[in-house]
Amino acid sequence: MQLTAIVVNSELINRFNRTNGAALMKFKSFNFIPKNCSMKYLKLALIVIFTCTVSMVKAGEGMWLPLLLERLNEKEMKSMGMKISAKDIYSINKGSLKDAIVSFGGFCTGEVISSKGLLLTNHHCGFDVIQNHSTLDRNYIRDGFWAKNNAEELVNPGLYVTFIVRIEDVSKQVLNGVTREMNERERQSLIDRNANEVLKAVKRENFQSVFIRPFFEGNQYFAFITETYNDIRLVGAPPSSIGNFGKDTDNWMWPRHTGDFSMFRIYAGKDNKPAAYSPDNVPYVPKRSLSISLDGVAENDFTMVFGFPGRTMEYLHSSAVEQIVEVNDPAKIAIRDKALAVIDEFMRNDEEIKIQYASKYASISNSWKKWQGEILGLTRSNAIAKKKTYEKEFQKRVDANPQWKSVYGSILGDLESAYGELKKYGLARDYFLEINSKIELFAFAGQLNSLVNAFEQNGEAGYRQQLDKVKLKLEELYKEFNATVDSRLFSVLIEMYLKDQPSEFVSSYASNLRNPQDAADMGIEKMTSMIYQESPLISNDKIRKLYLDKSPSEAVGLIKADKAVRLYLDMVDTYNKQVAAKLNPIQANINQLQRTYMQAQMDVMKEKKFYPDANSTLRLTYGNVKGYQPRDGVKYGFYSYMDGIMEKYKPGDYEFDVPEKLRALYEKKDFGPYGRNGKMTVCFIASNHTTGGNSGSPALDAYGNLVGLNFDRVWEGTMSDINYDPSICRNIMVDIRYVLFIVDKYAGAGHLIKEMKLVHPKKK
Repeated sequence: MQLTAIVVNSELINRFNRTNGAALMKFKSFNFIPKNCSMKYLKLALIVIFTCTVSMVKAGEGMWLPLLLERLNEKEMKSMGMKISAKDIYSINKGSLKDAIVSFGGFCTGEVISSKGLLLTNHHCGFDVIQNHSTLDRNYIRDGFWAKNNAEELVNPGLYVTFIVRIEDVSKQVLNGVTREMNERERQSLIDRNANEVLKAVKRENFQSVFIRPFFEGNQYFAFITETYNDIRLVGAPPSSIGNFGKDTDNWMWPRHTGDFSMFRIYAGKDNKPAAYSPDNVPYVPKRSLSISLDGVAENDFTMVFGFPGRTMEYLHSSAVEQIVEVNDPAKIAIRDKALAVIDEFMRNDEEIKIQYASKYASISNSWKKWQGEILGLTRSNAIAKKKTYEKEFQKRVDANPQWKSVYGSILGDLESAYGELKKYGLARDYFLEINSKIELFAFAGQLNSLVNAFEQNGEAGYRQQLDKVKLKLEELYKEFNATVDSRLFSVLIEMYLKDQPSEFVSSYASNLRNPQDAADMGIEKMTSMIYQESPLISNDKIRKLYLDKSPSEAVGLIKADKAVRLYLDMVDTYNKQVAAKLNPIQANINQLQRTYMQAQMDVMKEKKFYPDANSTLRLTYGNVKGYQPRDGVKYGFYSYMDGIMEKYKPGDYEFDVPEKLRALYEKKDFGPYGRNGKMTVCFIASNHTTGGNSGSPALDAYGNLVGLNFDRVWEGTMSDINYDPSICRNIMVDIRYVLFIVDKYAGAGHLIKEMKLVHPKKK
C-alpha cells in the first residue's frame, strides 16, 4: 500500500471535532494506541487512516489543466522524477512544450517533431486520410506511403490542426449573476450571454480563435485561445501490417507490437500564419518542436502524456456506473457483435470491400472491445461497491453539517431516483443510435430528407441551395458504400430493433413492413429485399437520375414516397416522441443534480485533490513506467520487442502478416542506432491516465523529450474513464525508437530523420 503525505488543516480538525468525537474516544481504546496518547494525536491518526482507506491520492490519476500545474502538481511531479519545471510545460511568455502539441482534426492529438512543421500522430488517426488516397492500384493501406520530398506530400482537404496559444480562467465572468434558484433554462441563458461577452472581450490576433468550455459539470469555465492550420499534408505512413499489426485481436491488449504512427506536415502562408491550401504555402516553423530521446525508458521512469483527451466520467453516482455495467454497455456490445460479424465476413473475401470498410470496421470494433474491457475492469476493481462506500462517507459528513445538509442532504437520493427513471429510456436510446448509425441507407435517407425540409421551409430557392451540399455529401458517402454489405447489416440489425425492445419504442412503419404472417426470419428477409430492391438509395447514380435531376417539387414528392426514407423518418419520429421527449427532461435533471453533486464533493471531501473530467481540451497526465498484474498468476513486463512480432507472424493473415523487408531486417538484426543489444523495442506501458483523444499524444520523459507515441490502453484498464485504478490502468505507447527504425531502415526515409533533433538525455 502506498501512503501519501497528509496535509492537515484546521478546517479538517474542526470537522472531526464536530462529527467524530465519539469515534475518537472509541478509537483510543484500540490496543495499538497508547493509553496516554493525547486527543490531538488521535485526531491526526484517524485522519491519516481514513484518508488512506477512502480518499488516497492514486499515483498516475488525473488529467490536469497545464496552466494549473505549477500550483497543483509540480511538487508531486518532481517527487516522481520530473527534471523540468511547470513553466517549461506551459508558458505564454516563451516557447514551451504546449506549443508543440496540436489537436489533430479535432479527434486525435499530434506533435511537431521538427523545425519544418513535421507532425507525428497515430496510424489510426491518419487512417481515413490514408484510405482516401488509396485505390486498388495505389493501395497505401496495404503498402504504405512515403513522400521523398515536399512536392510528393499529399493534400488533405478538410484536415486541420489546432494549437493552444493560452488558457484563461473565465469562471467569474461566465457565472456572473448565476444563482441556485435559477432553473436550467434561465441558468444556461445567462451563461450563454455572459460567455458571448467574454468571447468578444478576449484579446487575440485576427487569425486566432477562442472557445469556452465548462469544467467540473459547469461549476468552472475556461477560455482557450487557438490557432488553426488548414493545410496539412500526408508525409508518410507504414503499411497496415506495421501500423495496425494485430488489428482487432490485439486491440486494447498487452503486450502490443504495433507501429501505430503516421506523419504529416503543417503548411502555412509565407508569413508563417494560417492559410488555406495553396501550392505557394511553405512548411510551418513552430514556436517549439520536440526533441527525440534515443535512450528509451526504464522501469519506474517518470513519463508525461500531453494531449486532448475526449471524455471521462470520474465523478458519477454509483447508480450510473451500475447501469453502464449491467444495461448500456452489454446492449451496445450485442449490437456491434452482429455488425462486425457481417462486415468481417465480406472484408475477408473481397479486397475492394476491405478498403471501403476498413476504417468503419476499425471504428465499430474499437468501442465494442473497449466496452467489454470496461465491464471487466469495473467488475474486477469492485468499482460500484467503492462508489457506494465513498457516497456513504459523503452522506455521513453532509448529515453532520447543518449548512451542507440544507443544500446537499438529498443529492444522492435524488440522483439514484433520477437514474431509475432514466434506465429504460437510456437503453432505448442506445438501441436506436447504435442501429441507426450502422445502416448507411439511413444516412442517405437523412440527406434526402434535408432537401424536403429545405423545400418546405424556403421553397425552390431553399431546395436548390441545399442541393449542392447534398450532392457533395452523397458523393463522399457512396465512396465507402457497398449495397450488398449494407443490406445484410440492415437485415440483422433491424431484427434486433424489432424484437429486442418494448413495442412502445419501435416504429409502427417498421413493424408493418414485416408481414406478421411470415416466419420471423422470412419476414425480415422480405422486408430487406423490398427496401433495397425498390429504393434508388442504393446507388448515387440512381438517386441523381430518378430524384435529384427532377424539378424540386417532383423530387420532393418522390423522396417522400420512398420506402427507405419513410422507414427512416418513422424510426426517427418514434424515437423523438417515445424516447427523447421523455429522456431529455430526465437527463436535464441529472445534469443539474450532477453539477450540484460535483460542487458538493469539492466542498465536503476537502482532502481529495480533484481534477476536471476530460472534455477534448489540452491536458497533461503523468505517471511511471511499470508492468502490471491483471489477474492471478499473470504478470506483464513494461516492454515488448520485435521478437514478439515474429512469434505472432502468420503468413498471409489479415492481422498478423509481416512484410518481407521487416522480416529480413529482423533476421539480420539490422536495427541501426535504434536497437539495443541485438533487440528492437516496439512498445511500452506506463501508469499515465489517458482516454480517447489521447491517441497520437506524445509520451515525454522527465526532461520533456519524446520517448513514445500514445495509442491505446490495456483492456482491463479501459474503465479508467469511470474509475482509475493504479494497479491495472496502463496506457500503451509505441517506443519512438521503433518509429525511427521503421522510417529509416524500413521505409528508407532518412531525409525525415535528418529534420529531427535526436538526443541522449540519460548520458548527461
